[in-house]
Parts: sequence; C-alpha cells; structure tokens
Amino acid sequence: MSILVTRPHPDNEATAASLRARGHAVLLAPALKFEPVAFHDKGEARYGAVLVTSANAIRAVAPQLRELGLLELPLFAVGEHTAAAARDAGFSRVIVAGGDAASLRDKVMQGARDKVLKKKSTLLYLAGADLSRDLGAELDAGGFSVVTQTTYRMTPVKHLPREVCEGFAAHGVEAVLHYSRRSARAFLDAARDEGVEISALAIPQCCLSEAVAGALREAGASQVLVAATPDESALFATLERALRTRLA
Repeated sequence: MSILVTRPHPDNEATAASLRARGHAVLLAPALKFEPVAFHDKGEARYGAVLVTSANAIRAVAPQLRELGLLELPLFAVGEHTAAAARDAGFSRVIVAGGDAASLRDKVMQGARDKVLKKKSTLLYLAGADLSRDLGAELDAGGFSVVTQTTYRMTPVKHLPREVCEGFAAHGVEAVLHYSRRSARAFLDAARDEGVEISALAIPQCCLSEAVAGALREAGASQVLVAATPDESALFATLERALRTRLA
C-alpha cells in the first residue's frame, strides 16, 4: 500500500524521502507544474524588506537576487520551508511566520513594532500568479506600501501517472496528501479525467489546511483530515492518525 503525494516537484521528492524513512511506500503525482515568470523590477522604490509565501518564488528569481540587491534586505517567509529556501539562496536575515498568509501579515506588523522595519516601508512581495489572499492590500491597510511582483506560476497537470491510476484500480493507494487548494482541485480534475475519481475519493485525504480540505469535501470525499498546524510535520501526524483509524 502506498501514500500518494500530490505536491509539485521538486518539493515532492523531499516529502517522499521523509515518508520512506517512516516506512511508507510512496507514489508521486504532482498536480501542479512550476513555471518561472520573467522578473524585471523597473521601479524606483527602495525596499525595506522582501515578503515570500512560497519557496517557488525564491527559486524563480534566485540567479537575480544578488544583482537586484535583495539579499541585503530582511526577508519575511510564510513558514520554515520557505525560510530554508531563502537561506539557501543567500538571505541572512530571515523572519519566519506561522505557516499561512495571515501569520505572515501579523509577523510583518510585529516587525514594524520591533523596529525590524520602518513604518510605512515599501515592501517587495515575490508572489505566484494565482493568489488565494490579497496580502498586499492587507498590508497597505496597515500602513505599508507593497509592490507585488509575479515571479512564477503553477499550471495544472492534466494527467495522472500510469502507476498512480493502476494503484487506484488495484486499491493500492492508502491515503493522499494535499498541500494547497489549487493542487487539490487539479488532482481532482485529473482523477476525474482518468476515470479514477471514485477510488481516489474513497480513501483518507490528508490536508495541510482547512481551505485545502474544503476542496475535497466539495468533491464528495468523506474521509478528510486537516493538519493541526500548516506544516509538514503536522500533516504527517494527521496521516498516521488516518492510517491507525483505517486499521482499527
């Protein structure tokens, strides 16, 4: 029996390695594909900090970070995974939020109170093409000026790998891990097109957040579990709980 990971490449490889270290067999079906977007910052603004809600935003512009002078700035990362990517890219001052956009907004506000940032600073938000939350507008309302630059897009993968379809047909998939609402919807569309939707929805769906879970419930999944906090350790704990329940 295998755990199906829908997380995009390359992060899915790290997830797979962690699951295998815990004794699980793994199947990979990245539901979204990473595509960098050309980044040209023609603005005259002097930024006070960089905001990032995904490691992909950093990967997309990593070769340009030094020439743009961004590595010298403090960077506010949505969570530890994104923070690690920022450190790997060369940022030395990384402030880590609690794993979602709301906590990142609050962390930036706290940064102003702690004088990590000057009030009314101009912030550079390195973002994806599809935003689930208008973080820039929320921070604008808090007195900051936010310049949002799209650095990447995630496009749906239309088909599931053959071994994944065969795994569903043979009832060999034990649970599915979901990391974002968009990837959950893309997975559901692909499963429907491949004719395996019923099998896919009949097993536990382990979700990083309540927003992700909503997409699965809307599709008819009955075994939807949500991580206690929006991080992979909590998601793995949710997976183990789901597997114990199935065995009980």
